Amino acid sequence: MKKKILFVCIHNSARSQMAEAFLNQLCPDHFEAQSAGIEPGRLNPVVVEAMREVGLDISANKTKAVSDMIKSGQQFSYVITVCDETSAERCPIFPGPSTRLHWGFPDPSSFKGPPSEVLSKTRAVRDAIQKKIEHWCAEICETAASVP
Repeated sequence: MKKKILFVCIHNSARSQMAEAFLNQLCPDHFEAQSAGIEPGRLNPVVVEAMREVGLDISANKTKAVSDMIKSGQQFSYVITVCDETSAERCPIFPGPSTRLHWGFPDPSSFKGPPSEVLSKTRAVRDAIQKKIEHWCAEICETAASVP
């Protein structure tokens, strides 16, 4: 049975969306990922572009509220916050018996500068999230495979 994972951030517009897409792509047999935000915003178009570059189209995704996820009564094996360290105090704590993890990444919506620079910084966050998920999947799936 797949474990349900919830990625949480402030606006559900960038980091949590990327993490959800990568986990669903990389470990579809083991996990079902969703994402939500404490204050859902609008999907970040630069993030959509950066994800399209690696073959993942998230353009049709909608931002979701953590409060709606709580009201839905869904149970998650893991709730993973992906807020940056400066926003960590605003990252929500999800109630329930899930394992909570925090993976801090910079917020692409805070990037300033020319569009090419913003895209470059967003790519760096995208790549860091992908790498973290690849390592985590390898670790979790290996551990699960070794349990009798």
